[in-house]
Amino acid sequence: MKFAGLFDGLPTIASRHRVTWPEIQGEIHGHSRVVNSVAFSPDGRRIVSASNDMTIRLWDAETGELLRPPLKGDKDSVRSVAFSHDSKRIVSASRDKTIWLWDAETGELLRPPLEGRKHRVTSVAFLPDGKRIASASGDRTIRLWDAETGELLRPPLEGHKHWVTSVAFSPDGKRITSASGDKTIRLWDAETGELLRPPLEGHKDWVISVAFSPEGQGQTGGLEEV
Repeated sequence: MKFAGLFDGLPTIASRHRVTWPEIQGEIHGHSRVVNSVAFSPDGRRIVSASNDMTIRLWDAETGELLRPPLKGDKDSVRSVAFSHDSKRIVSASRDKTIWLWDAETGELLRPPLEGRKHRVTSVAFLPDGKRIASASGDRTIRLWDAETGELLRPPLEGHKHWVTSVAFSPDGKRITSASGDKTIRLWDAETGELLRPPLEGHKDWVISVAFSPEGQGQTGGLEEV
């Protein structure tokens, strides 16, 4: 895992705050293949990473040290990873069409994988209260799951015309935003699944990432050819 040094020649991480690791000399080594997703724990102490090497790794955010042996379970590349808002659980999405839930402290698998997708899972996110998980998929839908039981909570959210590449909850948990290969960003009601406004358009290629501002008033989309 490699981060470009943007400040004072030191490695940095994209964050709301400047983070530097002078002792690491610019690189964190461990994964043997491409790293697809990274996320900070909300408490700021750890970083989780997901890779094509079919592992999830936990790193100390201050030192860059690997905190425990890699988490293994997915049968294909791990595409997305996220912490719960209490920093106690990790959810991961795999190219093998499954979603996995892990104990962030022990690395224990908390329940059998969530299954039912007909296409690879591209993105996962926890609701702020930790009770629900949203997943996005190449089947053009978004699904909401009960984080405790693994039950599918409602019919899939449909409307995108291409792969859904990224999904995120608003800080209050009331809205979901999604990005897609159809070049649009969409905003949904997290309770009803209703589309709240016409799709946001303007990108000329795939939108691959979305996020809410901390205040929950805006969204950002990243454009890149996949």
